[in-house]
Amino acid sequence: MNIKTFAKGYNIYKLIWIFLSCSFIGSIIEMIWCYFTMDKLMSRSSLLYGQFSIVWGMGCVLLTILLHNMEGKRDLSIFCVGTLAGGIYEYICGLLAEGLFGVRFWDYSDIPFNIDGRVNLLFCFFWGLIAVVWVQNIYPFLSQYIEKIPMKIGKPLTWILVVFMIYNMSVSALALIRSYQRHLNISPNSCISEYLDENYPDEYLEKRYQNMKPK
Repeated sequence: MNIKTFAKGYNIYKLIWIFLSCSFIGSIIEMIWCYFTMDKLMSRSSLLYGQFSIVWGMGCVLLTILLHNMEGKRDLSIFCVGTLAGGIYEYICGLLAEGLFGVRFWDYSDIPFNIDGRVNLLFCFFWGLIAVVWVQNIYPFLSQYIEKIPMKIGKPLTWILVVFMIYNMSVSALALIRSYQRHLNISPNSCISEYLDENYPDEYLEKRYQNMKPK
């Protein structure tokens, strides 16, 4: 009997589920890290609904796209690619957050060998280590479990979650942009702006994004 496997190999469904899984796992890891290092339980989600870190999710998708053919290659080669790609990626994410939303979600200014506080050498090395572990251990393990999702459930569930995440990311981005406009004393000029002011005021966003600081 020929039973089709969901998200077999390297394809769009696999990348979507990697994004979803790693966004959630990354957010939870950061929450645990903050609890044990700062004795504080805080949301590390990039979005208003659920616990999803877009930086982690997109980072793991990026690693998969760049490194999916490097399984079995020398760890040093993978480490170098991951270090460079991770550093560039994190810098761009920080730059976009500041440019679009007028805020910083992280600041490495106090850490040696940083570039504009957006990235530092130590964390670049972390990206390199993550790349090695990702290619050699995590991706094969995660890929195997994604492919175990039943075909009849997998495809419709994937697109339901895609629609939810698009909505979630859109509302979150608009709320942050509107918050930036409020800080610039820009009055609401549409029903959307008024809706955002009413439902996502600064007090709400400060509780949701506890590590967020003006640039």
